[in-house]
Amino acid sequence: MPRRTPVTWVRGGGLTTVLFLIPLLFAFGAFSWYPIVRTVLMSLQHTNLVQPATWVGFKNFEQVWHDPLFPVAVKNTAYFAGLALLFGYPIPLVAAVLLSEVRKRRGIYSALAYLPVVIPPVVAVLLWKVFYDASSAGAFNTMLHWIHLGPYPWLQSEQWAMPSLVLESTWANAGATVIIYLAALTSVQTELYEAASVDGAGLLRKVWHITLPQLRGILLVTMILQIIGTAQVFLEPYLFTAGGPANATLTVLLMIYNYAFGNSLGGDYGAATALSLMLAGFLAVFSLIYLRATRSWSTR
Repeated sequence: MPRRTPVTWVRGGGLTTVLFLIPLLFAFGAFSWYPIVRTVLMSLQHTNLVQPATWVGFKNFEQVWHDPLFPVAVKNTAYFAGLALLFGYPIPLVAAVLLSEVRKRRGIYSALAYLPVVIPPVVAVLLWKVFYDASSAGAFNTMLHWIHLGPYPWLQSEQWAMPSLVLESTWANAGATVIIYLAALTSVQTELYEAASVDGAGLLRKVWHITLPQLRGILLVTMILQIIGTAQVFLEPYLFTAGGPANATLTVLLMIYNYAFGNSLGGDYGAATALSLMLAGFLAVFSLIYLRATRSWSTR
């Protein structure tokens, strides 16, 4: 092997590589690494970004841990994630399978399925807030009255508030997953469906024995992404109920917001960043365990 010298390194393109890397490293350092380091430091300080910061160590984490609203927020976030996984996870798959069976105007139906994603999230939430009018004149209560049901208090009830948020979130976010499943379904060999039809298999047996095994990897990815996304839910509880009624829709991310911006004179950014790191650490550990647990199943 010839001995490498600075001259040979430059002639081999090393200097050009460094020149191309400098803008990338600067962008990552300024917009990713520095905020992360700043967040870790801020979680160990008591600061409201107005008065001088004071070093408190892990007291912010202790404050968050002993906050009586912390278990409430964790419970509500888990409840939202569970409901969203129970209803919001299978619906896009069912819709994609049904759309894949459509022979005419599939593009129109696909566009209609994706349409909620195009609507700005804030606009969608405010629109649904009108639909959730608890009076008998509300849109949903009016339709339910036709079949002699309701009226329901929707957002004003501790029992109905969280399912109402999950319903709107499922409607707003299912379209993107439907498109992903539709794209994945194009990779399934049509010969398998033809062979199953010859054997007399119906649609349900085709889906169970052909579609689901072929989409195993995509299903695992979308599940972990949905769990991570629902664990960071903020927009719906903030705009619909602001965490109410009686903290029934208070989530972890909404609690972080309240720590940081709940006080008009300057929030407790130390506690907010501490809770943010706790959430990030939990999601990182959960993702690692999930990927390790499903590694063998996803490669079958």
